[in-house]
Amino acid sequence: MSKMTVPEIKKHLANHNIRASLPRVKIYDYLVTYESHPTVDEIYNALVDELVTLSKTTVYNTMDLFAENDVVIELLIEKNEIRYDADIMHHGHFKCIKCGDVFDFDYNLSNADHDALNGCELKEYHAYIKGVCENCNPKKH
Repeated sequence: MSKMTVPEIKKHLANHNIRASLPRVKIYDYLVTYESHPTVDEIYNALVDELVTLSKTTVYNTMDLFAENDVVIELLIEKNEIRYDADIMHHGHFKCIKCGDVFDFDYNLSNADHDALNGCELKEYHAYIKGVCENCNPKKH
């Protein structure tokens, strides 16, 4: 996903029926700028110095609002950890079991043979892979 300007972010949020308050704009800007698939804690820690009135509750509520309005997707790679991605196009996620980083990879079921699904219409699907990333793999060094 490419970097967006503040006016573009405001328009994008408005197009999804979300009022573009300063915290919402800053949170969305963080998501599209860093593309690190952050948790609520990571978002909060990154922005709290800039937005001194920011609370974790605000971040949780904002992420819930974004997810409900299809502005982000929630990644449930681990049972106790929700991460967020502003790239809502179909793709997969790889999580390194050593460093914990999450990376995108191309993955598309839209052209797959759906006979096994007995005519079901796909609305949502997720692909998560865990392993050791290139940076952590001693075989690559």
